[in-house]
Amino acid sequence: MRVLIADDDADVREVLVESFRDAGFDVLEAANGLEALLCVKRDRPDAVVLDLMMPRLGGVEALKRIHAFNPGIRALVVTGAIDSELHRQATLAGAAGVFAKPVSAATLVAALTGPAPPAGPKPAEPAPAPPVSSGAPTGRVLVVDDNPEVRAMLEDVLTSLGYTTRSAADGATAVRAVLTEAPDVVLLDVYMPGLSGVGALPTIVALAPNAKVIMISGAANEDVLKRSLAFGAHDYVTKPFEISSLSRAIETALAMRRLETGPDTAGG
Repeated sequence: MRVLIADDDADVREVLVESFRDAGFDVLEAANGLEALLCVKRDRPDAVVLDLMMPRLGGVEALKRIHAFNPGIRALVVTGAIDSELHRQATLAGAAGVFAKPVSAATLVAALTGPAPPAGPKPAEPAPAPPVSSGAPTGRVLVVDDNPEVRAMLEDVLTSLGYTTRSAADGATAVRAVLTEAPDVVLLDVYMPGLSGVGALPTIVALAPNAKVIMISGAANEDVLKRSLAFGAHDYVTKPFEISSLSRAIETALAMRRLETGPDTAGG
């Protein structure tokens, strides 16, 4: 059996990869949700062990897309979040088992060697990779931050890079902006007065499911940021950030969006 181990923690991934190989599995690796989805499409694993809290298409959304592409894949989910709603969503999205960290590799190996769920329809042929654009970046970015100086700086920089930008000063305004016109990417500050970024995230994801949300935070609270990934955020960056790093994060988000919805949708 070929199994994909998808976890952004390199140490955890190494232990699981070694354990599954010792058990006789053909093992593939992915460090984030985007890599995991591409690997599923390219290499056709029979099973996936998926961390719910990964950057670049993390959380339940990654599981939904993997299972939509191959309904017959055996998916085991591991998460550090003790959240019954998250567990319920993972099960509904196709997880054959949900395990709370820390979980032993032996437990996961045993779960995969047990009786398999009923086989689903034959998986679709892999979609062609989106073309790499050689021109200036294009895409609609919504900047959400309660600091007017940060908003102005980000709008200026992103406009100079070729993006179409709008801004919002709080979560409620962001939700209205998304409802008016869905952006391609949302830069969403975690901590804001009123409706915070974490509070606005589920509504933004529901209103604009194709938009990629990148959480931004001045406090390096990785637990909060990773929980955001589990509930639909695409990635996160911490302040102060390098513009080059932010630009790469946006380009990755747009590439993911094109992969999912087609090459001509971003910015259109």
